[in-house]
Amino acid sequence: MADTGTIHLVGAGPGDPDLLTLRAARLIQRAELIVHDGLVDPAILAMARKDATLISVAKQRSKHTLPQEDINALLVREARAGRSPVRLKGGDPLIFGRGGEEAEAARAAGVPVEVVPGISAANGAAAAAQIALTHRDASSIVSFVAGQCKGLSEQNWAGLAGKGRTLVIYMGVKTAGDIADKLMADGLSPDMPIAIIENGARPQMRVLHGLLAGLPDLVDHERVTSPALIVIGEVTARTDAQLASQAMEAAQ
Repeated sequence: MADTGTIHLVGAGPGDPDLLTLRAARLIQRAELIVHDGLVDPAILAMARKDATLISVAKQRSKHTLPQEDINALLVREARAGRSPVRLKGGDPLIFGRGGEEAEAARAAGVPVEVVPGISAANGAAAAAQIALTHRDASSIVSFVAGQCKGLSEQNWAGLAGKGRTLVIYMGVKTAGDIADKLMADGLSPDMPIAIIENGARPQMRVLHGLLAGLPDLVDHERVTSPALIVIGEVTARTDAQLASQAMEAAQ
């Protein structure tokens, strides 16, 4: 019987291959089997060896190529067969990547597992857009939430957004209207600055600025599509372009 392999849960970062860790790049280049998400950039998949097997388990809203339980079983089965599969995820495996569930499944099966961190979508997109998620003059707290999940209206987001705070919302494009209504109902000002970062840290990146009350209209008018992050807080109004615009308005 073949020796048991190791499951590698690898963060592919926000998309640009240059933002991979060295460990991630080495594992991708030598892996026999790569099980990857839909958000992994094709340029990263192109780094795989020519004889590698690539399996897409892309997830979309209410439509999964492979249920999570089947992904877990696939990884465990391949490791028990002596292979060391690379489970490649956009961003970081443990931030909205279900890496925790896959690591638990591996441990429960007695299969070795390694987690290789990646630059998260929030960190990578914010850096590319030059939005400082924390800033001495604007924010000392940053929170990450999922905007696409069951029971959104019942979730308690109290205190996550407001003065001195930054809220980063993953998977919030389809529920932008509900998110804006929820935050304003919780007392957040309709005039709170927001930014939408679409395809963060990729050549086709777009950064859209607006106000909380206009968030759903901005998404609709600009036809924003995933992957996109919504950043809510005063830091979004502190990019060079935004500050220059504010200075011009003050001078008039």
